[in-house]
Amino acid sequence: MAAATASASFTLSKLLLKPSTSKPLSFLSPKKSNLFSSSSQFSSLKQPLHYLQSLKYSTTAATSRISATISVGDKLPSSTFSYFDSSDELKTLSVSDLTSGKKTILFAVPGAFTPTCSQKHLPGFMDKSKELKAKGVDTIACISVNDAFVMKYWKENLGIGDDEVMMLSDGNLEFTKAIGCELDLSDKPVGLGVRSRRYSMLVEDGVVKILNLEEGGAFNVSSAEDILKAL
Repeated sequence: MAAATASASFTLSKLLLKPSTSKPLSFLSPKKSNLFSSSSQFSSLKQPLHYLQSLKYSTTAATSRISATISVGDKLPSSTFSYFDSSDELKTLSVSDLTSGKKTILFAVPGAFTPTCSQKHLPGFMDKSKELKAKGVDTIACISVNDAFVMKYWKENLGIGDDEVMMLSDGNLEFTKAIGCELDLSDKPVGLGVRSRRYSMLVEDGVVKILNLEEGGAFNVSSAEDILKAL
């Protein structure tokens, strides 16, 4: 949890000799960014990151089209996620156990605590969880290439109920690589490395029925509202 111990004195702009003047990445908007805290712990997502406010990033990696391996009609590959349950115990969950005999919504974000993910994508599924489940959805799960500890704290920070959204860690990119949704952000100054493209999908008994795949970290077609309209 490198982000949880980030120093308040860390000024990201000092790492850049000539910051790009192009538009910011949609999921790393400098406005109200909350990627790190101002202390040794994460602060509330309502507190912006002042040192990110003046930075802009090239959108090349985030907007380049990447073909995914997975498509509508495909069966999800075997994989395993990790998460903390309601008793604060670290657990693992297979794709099969998550989706077999169920109607499941999976959505992925490029990173926990990043602005678009924290302020729009994930809260949207929290807000629409009851409506989605009224349509027959059994489980809603958020997937991110973060460790289970980060996902646990993100859940607590946003006040996500156990009956709303499961927070699943794909920390080793096992599932993300298997469905061909890697997003390489290694050249970006915040050190995200390789993450997941943003998407949402409806899975019935392990088979993809709806797939809303974004270009990189964009947020145009993968919202809870988009899934709800398709049900």
